[in-house]
Amino acid sequence: MTTITTERATIGRWDDVQHSLSGGGDGRSCQCIWPVVSNKDWQATTFEQRREMLHDEIEAGPPPGLVAYIDGEAAGWIRVGPRTVQTRILRTRAIAAATAEALDDDSVWAVTCFVVRREYRGRGLTAQLLRAGIDHARDSGARLIEAYPVDTSEGEHHSNDLFHGTLSVFLDQGFQQTATLTGGRVLVVRELHDDAAIA
Repeated sequence: MTTITTERATIGRWDDVQHSLSGGGDGRSCQCIWPVVSNKDWQATTFEQRREMLHDEIEAGPPPGLVAYIDGEAAGWIRVGPRTVQTRILRTRAIAAATAEALDDDSVWAVTCFVVRREYRGRGLTAQLLRAGIDHARDSGARLIEAYPVDTSEGEHHSNDLFHGTLSVFLDQGFQQTATLTGGRVLVVRELHDDAAIA
């Protein structure tokens, strides 16, 4: 029987973070730095610089994400943390116009990235990561989680565009769609106060 677990991305798990970000897609080259820098800064950085930035972020704490393990092997990643830290969100006009939450509210968290290694896809790992991300946010004092997934029910979408997650996965975990963004993406939210942990 397959065992799936999740752990916070601490510096002691650095090798596992790197393993989870590789194995297909843009995770390795991006290093999940895209959500925390401006487009100008993103264009100016190399892979090595992004890797160092993620290392420094994890080393400084708190953990900016979680690592999923299948039978003890790092298999996937989710970035989940305060929206104020993920500064690209605050600079994205469509999101800033659509959200009902103050942009400087530290109690609002955001899910901005999923990576699943190719050999582990199709096993529900994204949903598992999201459930763990919800619990992590709640345990860390978050009041609400926003996310900006892709609505795959219409149009065609390349697999590399799905790092935001898909709408159906978020709806299955109790998120509510509140607005349509651009590029086939939507804004979803989930309140966490008085919220029981997902089984």
